[in-house]
Amino acid sequence: MNPPTSTPAETQNRKADHIRICLEEDVQCQQVTTGLERYRFTHCCLPECDRTDIDISTNFLGKSLNAPLLISSMTGGTERAGMINRRLAEVAQRYKLAMGVGSQRVAVEKPQVADTFAIRKYAPDVLLFANLGAVQLNYQCGVDECLRIIDILEADALILHINPLQEFIQPRGDTNFRGLFDKISNLCSKLPVPVIAKEVGNGISAVMAEKLISVGVQAIDVAGAGGTSWALVESERAETALQRRLGRTFADWGLPTAECITSIRAQFPQIPLIASGGLRHGLDVAKAIALGADIAGLAMPFLQAADVSETALQELVEVLIAEITTVLFCTGNRTLYHLKQSDSLQSIQ
Repeated sequence: MNPPTSTPAETQNRKADHIRICLEEDVQCQQVTTGLERYRFTHCCLPECDRTDIDISTNFLGKSLNAPLLISSMTGGTERAGMINRRLAEVAQRYKLAMGVGSQRVAVEKPQVADTFAIRKYAPDVLLFANLGAVQLNYQCGVDECLRIIDILEADALILHINPLQEFIQPRGDTNFRGLFDKISNLCSKLPVPVIAKEVGNGISAVMAEKLISVGVQAIDVAGAGGTSWALVESERAETALQRRLGRTFADWGLPTAECITSIRAQFPQIPLIASGGLRHGLDVAKAIALGADIAGLAMPFLQAADVSETALQELVEVLIAEITTVLFCTGNRTLYHLKQSDSLQSIQ
């Protein structure tokens, strides 16, 4: 394995920077969109159902969810991150949503911050995802380290996030992506939980999904372009003019979220599929589900609310649930399954 390119203190500082930048700076994609705006639902003026008939519950990776919502991987490793994760876990438990944590690399490097990720005590019944950068399999992390971070979270699955653009622009980023398919294959064969492959805002194509599935990955989170641009985030952290320029040049790099969903689902009808990348409300969630996703992940809306208060988080979830329910009611679909099987979503290109 290659030696780490940054120290534990630098990793921890980066975590703090990421929260601050995402909350305080405009780091959203400038021109590329999720593609979801190119679709609209056909309104059903006589839905032939009562609001109480609407059921937005679902199952994912063998666990029941009250809504098709994932609190996407965001943070951990600092005191502020620990507070955010606790609030997120508590709301996930209250509403029976899925939740992922941010990269746990810092917990491997600095075990004393592991408690900022140890949220199972706040969310005993929730579908929880541990998280590590796939590229770390070429650095200080192997099967043992992955087992450790799964144990910290008592996780139901492990997300391997894939972020070549971010690492390339990031100061002292880890850029040796050579041989990772073989290492992911080995990891998938040895872990006691499923492995989920996730991008971080640049999208996963059907071609790459096929390669990932072929080595044992059991679910895909497309994390497409159209939301937070991690190239822009890293440009805010740049230490040189070159890094800053690269971040701005590639601010809109990637595959739109809607394109990722449709292309992967067309080729792999059964693969558990998460839609994320620029989703901001329940209408986006419903569109993603209708396009073929099983659940939908949101990060920025949850981060903003969690930084304010527990009440703000609860209000956000109530709104998201109401928005998804409204779509089903006004398209005449009683369940998410019926929504997927209907022709309610139409392209307006």
